[in-house]
Amino acid sequence: MDVTEKVLEVMRAEGQPLNAGKIAELGGLERKAVDKAMTQLKKEEKIVSPKRCYWTPA
Repeated sequence: MDVTEKVLEVMRAEGQPLNAGKIAELGGLERKAVDKAMTQLKKEEKIVSPKRCYWTPA
């Protein structure tokens, strides 16, 4: 499982908007890797932001 899949899995499991720091903490991932994965997910429109700095699956 790559980092982008892990980020989406953590977001779906939590069921509420999360910021990158919380995703890294819950998923046991490095913050830098989460930021990179989230950038890719934003470009692919797989995540959306309901409020500033918090993200949820699209």
